[in-house]
Amino acid sequence: MKVSSQPASVAVKDDRFYEGSKRMLDILGALVGLILLLPVFIIVSLLIKREDSKGPVFFKQIRIGKDGKAFYMYKFRSMVSDAEEKLAELLQYNEIEGAMFKMKEDPRITKIGKFIRKTSIDELPQLWNVLTGDMSLVGPRPPLPREVEQYNAYHKQRLLVTPGCTGLWQVSGRNAMSFEEMVNLDIQYISKRSVFFDIKIILKTITVLFGSDNAY
Repeated sequence: MKVSSQPASVAVKDDRFYEGSKRMLDILGALVGLILLLPVFIIVSLLIKREDSKGPVFFKQIRIGKDGKAFYMYKFRSMVSDAEEKLAELLQYNEIEGAMFKMKEDPRITKIGKFIRKTSIDELPQLWNVLTGDMSLVGPRPPLPREVEQYNAYHKQRLLVTPGCTGLWQVSGRNAMSFEEMVNLDIQYISKRSVFFDIKIILKTITVLFGSDNAY
């Protein structure tokens, strides 16, 4: 997908029908997902505890959502228990430009963590965030507070809408893209939002979920 190098700024339209329909899709999708994936939750939880019995199964982290609101985002824990403390010494090895940290061979990732990251299974607990309304099934990924501190006015447009579990960035290249390319895709999504577009992204997410080499 071609990403514009100088995309225009966007204004979020007040579309109550879309917002209502999107919320219904989120609730239905999250409930069905949590029910159908319950066996996966149980198996992954047991594997995480088997590898590291001292650490928790779930990892929660403060993220920034719509209009700059902070909330706890949940994931399956894929790293060692003291991963946050070890981050400072790894920042020099960041492999993506801009206000993000990505490292393909991150030494903090556990064995089971590598698998659930590769398949995006680590993201499944975010279905709870969708139910609570802090996240949507589709939208820009919620950034960390330290990332937002580095945002300029253009980057902050990502915060105009509810963040999502998946989005245009994830189905267009994911970690293979630069930070600026990711932001441009998020802005494109915001300008084109519709129920049909959301469903299209969800379906495309399913097709790339287990075949991506860019998930880490």
